[in-house]
Amino acid sequence: MSFIDPWLDVIDAIFRYQFLLRAIIVGLMVAISSSLIGSFLVLKKFSMIGHGLSHVAFAGIAIGLWLDQTPLLVTVPIVVLVSVFILKLNQSVKLHGDSAIGLTAAFAMALGTILASTSGGFNVDLYSYLFGSILAVSQLDLYISIGFSAIVVITVVLFYHDFYAMTYEEEFAKVSGVKTARLNTILAILTGLAVVIGIRVIGTILISALIIFPTVIATQFNRGFKGTMIIALVSSMVLVLVGLITSIRYDLPSGSNIVVVNGIVFFAIYLYNTIRKLSQN
Repeated sequence: MSFIDPWLDVIDAIFRYQFLLRAIIVGLMVAISSSLIGSFLVLKKFSMIGHGLSHVAFAGIAIGLWLDQTPLLVTVPIVVLVSVFILKLNQSVKLHGDSAIGLTAAFAMALGTILASTSGGFNVDLYSYLFGSILAVSQLDLYISIGFSAIVVITVVLFYHDFYAMTYEEEFAKVSGVKTARLNTILAILTGLAVVIGIRVIGTILISALIIFPTVIATQFNRGFKGTMIIALVSSMVLVLVGLITSIRYDLPSGSNIVVVNGIVFFAIYLYNTIRKLSQN
């Protein structure tokens, strides 16, 4: 058996089994939405909102399981509302962004843990939501991911120039007539949707990493904002595919594997750039 044969078997299995194909499609939707939103959040220095909302998503999942309802449908409104709440808390109260996110994340994680313990503990369903599972991706998850990804892409295209202006100089954009308050609210809602999309494949604990990694990888190439966004989008899709395929091949947790693949690529590029700069001096 050659080295390539097992990988061909994996590709064949993806098109033969519907649950694997669903996982690949959802993974690509996650890659698209998270990289687009991450491009604005990272450069705006507000990327940790994804980390905070991932903890809120955990609480939402726990509430859904506790109420014996479809977890994702319960989580969507909770995450979206809390994303706006974090933004308003940051704007109206004398709290820095990281403080508002930290308080909300800690409360949500504590609430989710309490609900999980009162409903029989961290069962298999909750564990798959925490760390992602390609086996658990349902047809409903597929529809939700496609729908929310379409919302993210369309919104980013429509408001691209305003988002761009607000990302680099919010006060100047505001003086220039850009409705920054409304845009910040839209960006917070889109971040919430991106987090929800990634829950099934990446997991609530790890989804924030996929919002950050593609953009920080892209910034290593110094290609300007639009170039950074394109590189982030392409690299995110490629690395999610690599992470999913290798997780299927070696029976690894999908979310953890995708994040590790992103981390390896980032550190490899960073190390290469560092060595190249040192050699030029």
